Amino acid sequence: MKLAALLAGHPHDLLQGDADTDVTGIATDSRQVRSGFLFVAVPGRRVDGHAHLEQAVEQGAVAALVSTTAHPLPSALTIARVESTPVAASLAASRLHGEPGRRMRVVSITGTNGKTSTAAMLESVIAALSTAPVGVIGTGGPRVDGIPVPLKTTTPTTPQAVELQPILRYMADQGAGTVVMEASSLALWQHRLDHAFTDIGVFTNLSPDHLDDHGTMDAYKAAKLLLFSGMSSDAVVNTDDPVSQEILERMPRATTFGMDKTADFTARAFEVSATGTRFLLVHDGQEYPAHLPIPGRFNVANALAAVAVCHRLGYETKAALHALETLPQIPGRMETLRRADGTSIVVDYAHSADSLEKTLRTLREVSSGRLLTVFGCGGDRDASKRIPMGSLAGHLSDHVVITSDNPRTEDPETIINAVERGVRTTDTPYDRITDRRAAIARALSLAEPGDTVLVAGKGAETYQLIGEAALPFEDMAVVRELTDTAA
Repeated sequence: MKLAALLAGHPHDLLQGDADTDVTGIATDSRQVRSGFLFVAVPGRRVDGHAHLEQAVEQGAVAALVSTTAHPLPSALTIARVESTPVAASLAASRLHGEPGRRMRVVSITGTNGKTSTAAMLESVIAALSTAPVGVIGTGGPRVDGIPVPLKTTTPTTPQAVELQPILRYMADQGAGTVVMEASSLALWQHRLDHAFTDIGVFTNLSPDHLDDHGTMDAYKAAKLLLFSGMSSDAVVNTDDPVSQEILERMPRATTFGMDKTADFTARAFEVSATGTRFLLVHDGQEYPAHLPIPGRFNVANALAAVAVCHRLGYETKAALHALETLPQIPGRMETLRRADGTSIVVDYAHSADSLEKTLRTLREVSSGRLLTVFGCGGDRDASKRIPMGSLAGHLSDHVVITSDNPRTEDPETIINAVERGVRTTDTPYDRITDRRAAIARALSLAEPGDTVLVAGKGAETYQLIGEAALPFEDMAVVRELTDTAA
């Protein structure tokens, strides 16, 4: 496609070269450029793409988009200047791949917690009720009809715009009728979803997290609200969170869910056990008995969101609830293994104060014995949550094992010291064991019949980030190995 067509209608200045230059691909990383590519120079916190224009030429780029002329402009490139290169990248990538979002129903889910679980529920329900394949884009990697998409992504939740659009096109070409996508705050802020053509935007909740990216809660909230500022044609929002009122002011016809009795989809009469939660779903004056094979009221909220979305997509409430009854375990989300002696080991992604508290309170409610918690906090991330999370773990657990999460380039001991200060505000006994495998082993050795062990923070991640290295590590795999060894 010609550069002029990619940018048609978008304000830009052609600085040099020919607007009829043919473009065969788009990259924002000069190392990913191939012959015939458009290189989009995106300024970042650590790396500025404008400094890599020459490398893009060496890799085969024929054109580039820039937002500044502060760096030398290689004469070999056709170059256009735009106000925002991330915005232009999203538009150009969508057009290059034929605007694939228009070929499917796109559901984008944002919120601090619940994105992955809600997406998994929607995938399971829609797959059961639809004859067309379902696409999912999120922390488990992109997949369609349950099969991984054979395209590279460089971000853990929502792909970069130049990666997202070919994924959407692949899914559309595979016949997907619906795509369910996790929309991280950073992705929204960086305009990755601008031209994904979201049909339904879903808001789950907002609590302190990712302040290392956004600086303040107001900025974090503003990023989330971008999904409901003209990016989505419809919305499903959680009225239990006060932020929902701001969304409803913008989109008054949105469908609501929550424990608030005035919500369009609500729930009552809870029976929570270690194997799931029974409740009555209330919608439009009707009550529907429901069983979710995952414990926790917060998971009921995720289920309400999923059913509300299905309703907007045209599926019957009763059919959606029936499909949820056979929901498989969601990897890394209250994923449970039970030992022969009655000990339950739960692996969960809880990595914010809010999610850790909800997970611990749920496990406290369903556990007949003690609750032992293994967790740490990520490095090079919001440090303000470390002490509060340590305090929460101490207050709600019978024993805490503080360990490493993904320390990245931070000193693991510095992170553990902060978490330890939080735990020490309580009288709860604790261990500090930097090696995560050894920490899990310690908790399992302490567990007695009827106890519950929570391994929190990393969920289904298959790596541990230590320094600049991504080392193979998966919490549930370690749990299974140690449990088999013990047996």
